Amino acid sequence: MAFRQPLDEERSIDDRAPLLDGSTVPQPHNRVPPVRIVRRLYVSHLLSTWNSRVFEFGAVLYLATIFPGTLLPMSVYALTRGLSAITFAPAVGHCVDTGNRLQVVRVSIVFQRLVVAISCAIFYMLAIGLPRSHGGEMGMLVLLSFLACIEKLCSIMNLVSVEKDWVVVVADKNHATLVTLNAQMRRIDLLCKLFGPLFIALVADFSTRVAIIANLVMNATSSILEYFAIARVYNEVPGLQEAKLEPRAELADAESAPGSESRLTEHWKRIRGVLSKSARDFDFYFRHRAFLPSIAGALLYLTVLSFAGQMVTYLLSAGYTAAQVGIARTLSVIFEVLATWVAPWLMGRIGPVRAGLWLSSWQLITLVAGTVLFWTFDDKPVLSASGLVGGTILSRLGLRGFDLCVQIIVQEDVEAESRGAFSSVEAAWQNAFELLSFASTIVFSRPEEFKWPSLTSVVAVALAWASYSLFVYLRRGHLLHLDALARMLGSSKGKPRERERVIRRITSETDI
Repeated sequence: MAFRQPLDEERSIDDRAPLLDGSTVPQPHNRVPPVRIVRRLYVSHLLSTWNSRVFEFGAVLYLATIFPGTLLPMSVYALTRGLSAITFAPAVGHCVDTGNRLQVVRVSIVFQRLVVAISCAIFYMLAIGLPRSHGGEMGMLVLLSFLACIEKLCSIMNLVSVEKDWVVVVADKNHATLVTLNAQMRRIDLLCKLFGPLFIALVADFSTRVAIIANLVMNATSSILEYFAIARVYNEVPGLQEAKLEPRAELADAESAPGSESRLTEHWKRIRGVLSKSARDFDFYFRHRAFLPSIAGALLYLTVLSFAGQMVTYLLSAGYTAAQVGIARTLSVIFEVLATWVAPWLMGRIGPVRAGLWLSSWQLITLVAGTVLFWTFDDKPVLSASGLVGGTILSRLGLRGFDLCVQIIVQEDVEAESRGAFSSVEAAWQNAFELLSFASTIVFSRPEEFKWPSLTSVVAVALAWASYSLFVYLRRGHLLHLDALARMLGSSKGKPRERERVIRRITSETDI
């Protein structure tokens, strides 16, 4: 794939270079995308992620203010949002795989911004107390939950399209470029995760109504820039304009079927088609060679050790102040951002498969150490919580680094025409495990019972490590280079033995 470049860039080749010199022949798979394309891709992703993070956290603040003294509205809102992702993610993947790339992303942008705007209007009405009756408030909550489902699905559509498909095409089979693009996109995610909620929380602390208006204004104004920035990327990368998948035979048959059947029968057939497609996508996911690393990454969503609402609530009950929680959360994000430099460096040294094993092992070791301290000093709440905090902060380096390694493996292993189906099923599992993490704190809701959800989180990380280790073993035939480990750990006395063993192995292999 070649990028469209201005005429002066095309004429920048040295006229004195020999025409038949092999060193001057362009290598299409080693090309680096122009800076202007990458910058526009980053701008589009930044605006999409920023607005998503701000609204996601802002909605929690708005509901907490509008419905004080109860967690029910927020729980219903979050639960329906998560269930929609699990149920309809395969359908989203089908749209990504079969639709025009630009149209799919534009639909996700327009509908997500429209839904957020309507939601902000409803939040504002509730904030000023317009529905006087209890039934009116519940009706508004149901409508907000429905809109949240659409917003979540549009967010998944944008995420799968850009991060799982567009980035791969823009990288043009250049592994180093793909690693760089993924790392930079992840830095954008993490910085938006840190500063987006902080920004809307500071505004909401001043006034909830002002925060809702600010959310609405940012959502409306940024959509125009995001809309045209992603279109420029599409127009300048011919590979994005290539069709990924021919229309399926069953869809063509359905379109050509006579319309004599009743409308109810047609709807029932359409529902059956969607369910059948979802079943095929899940079967494809389970049978794919990238299943083990993907499910290992999804398992990490079953955690309460992430400085989210569950862990923050426990830390406050254990004696931490809000400022101390804020400092711990900031340190956690710093380690996550640091991982976006450590992981690419490590992948450049030993490759993404081995790097993922190292980083997953780091995450597991640090969390086990923190959990051991947490259980050991159970009678000293602050000290016990501090052990858990320390282990969680250190583990974020492994978590985000491992996530980058898995993303590289999935991007390179999954076929272009199936990226949407695979990634949407992966997103469904991520949301399912996230809901299980919420269920763990519902079952063990008291602060003194937090040790059980934390232990469940460590077990999930251990299962993720085991799944990924199995993947590494099946792909490479071993987990460790024992010879290299012996050379690294062996003493000077053991070095001659190592040389003798290597000589014997060479002679045995070459002996006829």
